[in-house]
Amino acid sequence: MGGAALGPYDALRRIAYLLERSRAGTYRVKAFRSAAITVLETDPAELRSRAAAGTLTDLPGIGPSTEAVIRQALEGELPEYLTSMEDKATEPLVVGGLEVRAALRGDLHSHSDWSDGGSPIQEMVVTAMDLGHDYLVLTDHSPRLTIANGLSPERLTRQLRVVEEINPAVSEFTLLKGIEVDILDDGSLDQSPEMLSQLDLRVASVHSKLKMSAAPMTRRMVTAVQNPHTNVLGHCTGRLVEGERGTRGQSSFDAAAVFEACAAHDVAVEINARPERCDPPDELIALAMEAGCLFSIDSDAHAPGQLDFQIYGCARAQRIGVPVERIVNTWPLKGLLAWANQHQAGARFGD
Repeated sequence: MGGAALGPYDALRRIAYLLERSRAGTYRVKAFRSAAITVLETDPAELRSRAAAGTLTDLPGIGPSTEAVIRQALEGELPEYLTSMEDKATEPLVVGGLEVRAALRGDLHSHSDWSDGGSPIQEMVVTAMDLGHDYLVLTDHSPRLTIANGLSPERLTRQLRVVEEINPAVSEFTLLKGIEVDILDDGSLDQSPEMLSQLDLRVASVHSKLKMSAAPMTRRMVTAVQNPHTNVLGHCTGRLVEGERGTRGQSSFDAAAVFEACAAHDVAVEINARPERCDPPDELIALAMEAGCLFSIDSDAHAPGQLDFQIYGCARAQRIGVPVERIVNTWPLKGLLAWANQHQAGARFGD
């Protein structure tokens, strides 16, 4: 960020981003994002008068830490809290992966506060642009995942209109209409074909009955992969290796059969970059490579700062030797969209 002073809103937003990137507690992130909203909604003259009078904390969402940031920013100083966060952010999140990361043009898996994400769509877009992406796919959850506030067809329809309003307002960037659609017990997708056909790209993931025995889980996943609407198979093993939710073992399925289906139907295997998922494990990425699969490297971000998590997946892909040309989100937007909608157009990509 250099030594340039920031206004209170930008300082608070930057701190929240750095906290998310460092995987800080949700309550700390919310404190700074809530304060940023209050600053945005408060007349600058009132902010200055309250800072002089010592009454900033009377405003909703302003506590001692955020008050200090606002006051120092108003005085033209770089807030101490921000300086300390920037100092901590100088170290890379992970060693390696820079060549693959430089080749990425976008992120195919992200969430907003329309489902279980923590920030508005617009904030996710601004951060993706700051990171140099050409595109971001908005993939909030489908209706069956009620715990994640999954989108009904009506809410998804409203969200698509929001996307259509955002794109004309930005330049050299495209927000794509997407979904993380649940793979149901029988392998069907948790959204109507009519709704799925209105989207640019679809990530299909298993979120329920993760301990299903191997044979029915394999049938379930292969059926979903064979669906012409499926573009990306999300976090295929469902495992958790660390984090606040604890750990969870891998689902049991015939990975060779699933990856063979992915290769046959041009469905990308997601390298989910969230540190707590690290999914699929290395040996399954290697198996998918041998099967001839395409890949996507996605952040699965639920907050703006988590969009930077892609580097974790890039480091794994580079170490294992995934060919860059087989990573679909290194492709230009036109090629990505042609691939993602090839079956709906009645022809296979590349024919």
